[in-house]
Amino acid sequence: MSRVLAVAPHPDDETLGCGGALLRHRAEGDSIHWLIVTEMTPGPGVPAERLAARRGEIDAVASHYGFNDVHGLGFPTARLDTVPRAELVGRIGEVVRAIGADTLYLPFRGDIHSDHAVVFDACAACAKWFRQPTVRRVRVYETPSETEFQIAPGMPAFQPNLFIDITPHLDGKIAAMRFYESEMAEFPFPRSETTIRALAAFRGGTAGCAAAEAFMTVREIL
Repeated sequence: MSRVLAVAPHPDDETLGCGGALLRHRAEGDSIHWLIVTEMTPGPGVPAERLAARRGEIDAVASHYGFNDVHGLGFPTARLDTVPRAELVGRIGEVVRAIGADTLYLPFRGDIHSDHAVVFDACAACAKWFRQPTVRRVRVYETPSETEFQIAPGMPAFQPNLFIDITPHLDGKIAAMRFYESEMAEFPFPRSETTIRALAAFRGGTAGCAAAEAFMTVREIL
């Protein structure tokens, strides 16, 4: 049995990037865990009702996946680059160690949102074998609305080398995204059901199945 940790800079990244894979892991008897790095906080334009709704979304998503546990670090959204790197690495490392995670799912470092790059770098530091010897596999996911919108010249593109067949789990992934009511919109919005299904079909066409999620395997120890 694998111990799988999905690291999400923000709630919904886990579903957009590896929701189908998580459902497959659960169906195959693996333990699945969710680490949410940032948290929505009160402020201008963020009323108490919105905060309560977000907490409800997270609870509903956690129940839908049947996560063994959910960890929230509570760092400020869109300001992770202001958090001391040692603190971020230390907090993430505590979660990895507590779970004994052997498989990590991480955001792509080249995503346009700076939080994704910061989380990837911190997790990469945590994945060193002498720091977290349980970690055997590190997989990077793509996030619609973040990965494909990176336009910085010279930035490496997302180049998958692992495809996971999620055909039986695509509807479950879509169902999870529906809990994020404020994040979804009608096509051609990138976080729409049409777009998510289209990406799964495209990745499936590459892999020879009806629906797939694509990943970059950046480390694997056999």
